Amino acid sequence: MRLPINLLALTLSILPSTLAVFADEAYSIDYHNELLGLPQPHTTFFHRPQSEEKATLLYTLSDLGVLGAVHPGTGKVVWRQLLDGEGYLRAVEGEGTVVSGTGKSVQAWDAMNGREQWGNSFAGVVKDVEVMETVAAGEGAKDILALFEEEGKAVLRRLKGASGDVKWEYHDPTEDLPLQVSTNVKDVFVVSLHGARGGYNIKVSTLDPLTGKKVNEYTLTAKADVHAPEDVLLVGANSAAPIIAWADKTIKNLKVNLLGKSGSLQTLPLKESDGDIVKVTIHAPELVQSLPHFLVHTHSAVSNRADVYHIDLASGNINKEYELPKLAGKGAVSTSSQDANVYFTRTTQDEVLIVSSASHGILGRWPVKVDKQHGSFVHGVAEVVKKGADSYAVRSAILTSEEDWVMVRNGAEAWTRVEGLSGAVAAEWAEIPESESLAKTLEAEAHSNPLSAYIHRCKRHINDLQYLPGYIQELPFRILSSVLSSDVTSHKPGALVRDNFGFNKLVIVATQRGRVYGLDSGSQGAVVWTLKAFDIPAGKQWDVKGIWVDSSTGVATIRGADGEYVLVQTLTGKVNEKMEPGNWPQVQSAAVVDSPSGPWILPIGLNGNPGDIPSEWAPKDNLVVQGKDGEVKGLKFAVQGSLAVPITAWTFQPATGQKIVNVISRPAHDPVASIGRVLPDRTVMYKYLSPNLVLVTAVSDSAATATFYLLDSVSGAVLYSTTHEGVDTTQPITSAISENWFVYSLWSDILPTTSGLPASKGYQIVVSELYESDVPNDRGPLGANVNSSSLEPSDVANAEPALPHVISQTYLVPESISHMSVTQTGQGITVRQLLCTLTSSDSIIGIPRTILNPSRPVGRDPTPAEAEEGLFRYQPVIEFDPKMILTHKREVIGVKDVIATPALLESTSLVFAYGIDVFGTRVAPSAAFDILGKSFNKMSLVATVAALGVGVAVLGPMVRKKQINGRWQTA
Repeated sequence: MRLPINLLALTLSILPSTLAVFADEAYSIDYHNELLGLPQPHTTFFHRPQSEEKATLLYTLSDLGVLGAVHPGTGKVVWRQLLDGEGYLRAVEGEGTVVSGTGKSVQAWDAMNGREQWGNSFAGVVKDVEVMETVAAGEGAKDILALFEEEGKAVLRRLKGASGDVKWEYHDPTEDLPLQVSTNVKDVFVVSLHGARGGYNIKVSTLDPLTGKKVNEYTLTAKADVHAPEDVLLVGANSAAPIIAWADKTIKNLKVNLLGKSGSLQTLPLKESDGDIVKVTIHAPELVQSLPHFLVHTHSAVSNRADVYHIDLASGNINKEYELPKLAGKGAVSTSSQDANVYFTRTTQDEVLIVSSASHGILGRWPVKVDKQHGSFVHGVAEVVKKGADSYAVRSAILTSEEDWVMVRNGAEAWTRVEGLSGAVAAEWAEIPESESLAKTLEAEAHSNPLSAYIHRCKRHINDLQYLPGYIQELPFRILSSVLSSDVTSHKPGALVRDNFGFNKLVIVATQRGRVYGLDSGSQGAVVWTLKAFDIPAGKQWDVKGIWVDSSTGVATIRGADGEYVLVQTLTGKVNEKMEPGNWPQVQSAAVVDSPSGPWILPIGLNGNPGDIPSEWAPKDNLVVQGKDGEVKGLKFAVQGSLAVPITAWTFQPATGQKIVNVISRPAHDPVASIGRVLPDRTVMYKYLSPNLVLVTAVSDSAATATFYLLDSVSGAVLYSTTHEGVDTTQPITSAISENWFVYSLWSDILPTTSGLPASKGYQIVVSELYESDVPNDRGPLGANVNSSSLEPSDVANAEPALPHVISQTYLVPESISHMSVTQTGQGITVRQLLCTLTSSDSIIGIPRTILNPSRPVGRDPTPAEAEEGLFRYQPVIEFDPKMILTHKREVIGVKDVIATPALLESTSLVFAYGIDVFGTRVAPSAAFDILGKSFNKMSLVATVAALGVGVAVLGPMVRKKQINGRWQTA
């Protein structure tokens, strides 16, 4: 009996771990990139959230305005807050608090959990935030200095560290440009740029920290060197770096002034190496108790070097202590402090080294073991730990040129965050191209004579034998996985292959920084490739107008607003063709059109004018665009010789005082499985199925109204319109259209009840269905016609278009919706889901169409016949059941749009959301009726079939013997 037990234990040990039964497929079939944005050098640091412990977190306020804390050991986000754009972030040393200043607000956050401790908003825009060095008597928290620009003038406020209340204000009467604020134990310094555009002098105002009154003021001559705030390299925040520094216009010398000393302007020569200096950065400590030392890091085109300087606070002299040698390529320098000691960490492509600011001796050196695909190092922050008398350890969080955030621990890569993927502005699905080698081979064999084709086939089969060992090696795993596992999407990492269910697809994502990514949806959204399409200037965003993927060639075309475009291979990211910005007329929008030469993406110029195009590329259908005044126009193309000229067929202008805010049409892939809806009495309401429907949203801010117009894109006729009053036009107003229905959401008045109570306000979803007639089994006025025309609806002169019969219903929802889209399946048989982005909960919900059915009975329970057709009692409020939340417990912030695409399975639709975060999943609105789920027990099925086989094998001879004996006994 011992042998079977051992065999059973061995069998159980080789079973895969995927046999575990899940309650659902949450966190298995979906993926989420919890992103922050690119960390900024002046708002990224290590900080202890609990002063009594040594553990630190990594904090940053990114270029997208996301404030977050990252665990330095794992790279996971501990907490995040989405703020009002870029700004300033400071740590309060000795306290578990970080302070941010963005937009018009200054806020204090609990450094451990990210909860807001206090917040205060003002009229101006925050220009700088600093922490006072000392604690006022009787107060337990350090005060905050917040510098604002209000009506072109500088305003400095001292805020109480415990509550954020204003202690005093200082108003600069001049119109100088506020730059930064600094402080020491005795004084507060306000640094401003004095002068006009083209050249500034630097003004330093000294204030009394107790009263905020100006004590002194002086001006530094810098007009020839400083032309923008970015030209001032450093304004020290406290007494650890009490200087102002900038480079002259030739970048030959560094000019430094000690804050508070008007006559202490010193010139420090910058040592050149390998050509002219192209970039200068200054690194100084942030802790108050640190020694007043700083490092000047200079870059040439091919190398970089650094010099360390000491400040004598008593005499005001600045002396060069030592220099770090020149190294080839680019590098990053980080500053860290431990008590009074200051350490500089230098990271290059080859090594990481630590030096003390006091002397040039190298305290630690490690070779760099970081993936070269991350690119060169741009900037970073470091944390140095002294482990023994002569032993040190360092970890550096470094931003690379490929926009990855990499943690380098003692020279080795610990984790990577693909922060460049944040800030996505456009995305499109792409099929994984099929291998055409076999098809081309078979085609070549078919066009050759039989003998040569036979010889070629034999050679091909012999050549294929090289893949036989690998096939045999994978065969047991394939058998086991097909029997024991239900994970149909698993494939080797990095292997881009199509699957039998259509789950493995690519997503082409373009970001606002000019970068393009290719993501593999079958590998949890893994990055397959990335490229820098265009160099976007600082302070600007790449305005992508459209992405079109040609699945037949595997090429994606991306068009931008400045006329630029790039053609990228979806499988490898290789650029086929590229046009730089400014070499083509500006583009207002882009549309994928069908032409005699095939589909392509048509750029539409300003004022809605696509311009003349070659006749073979002329769109077959009408084009709907917006004019210079926001009006909607329908264009058709008339062929004139070798060119096709756009002609305005119709123009739609909303009512006076209204402006158009959105124009949408039916999705390109919108199949219809049934032309009618069956009623409970078995009659049919025929759907109004027009491919030319356009939904226009127009609002009036003064009248607080929103009007929705349903247009025919061929004739421009208004098929239906509805107006809502009491609309808050500052709230999101979004809409979607599919098949024979459209839906929109807004904040507006709710109709009064029969009790006579006044109307209240709330978030609403309004859904409308279109039918050919209000009479069942009737096809309407065009029912007898085989064909119809939007321009000439009937033979009667000046006949009106056949208007649809509209059924509408309104539902209340608990929060606002910022974006809407609809799921897509191959044949349109599956019930559609409305995908909504919720602004308050930062989540995405899928609302089934059965809930949004406007035909649900009102005020009564459904009859058995109605219940059989899927109708249930109307409830005015749609509660967002957690089971409908596609993102589950995740917070997906900054969503720009949600796109869907069909899988090969009719039950399943693939969903991808992008913005600051990236989220992807697959949904089955009608349940997975054409695929076995994880809950299906394949082992039980195999065991049952095997038991039946054994039973047949055992009982078969017995039955035959019984039959034979029965015949003999009868005889």
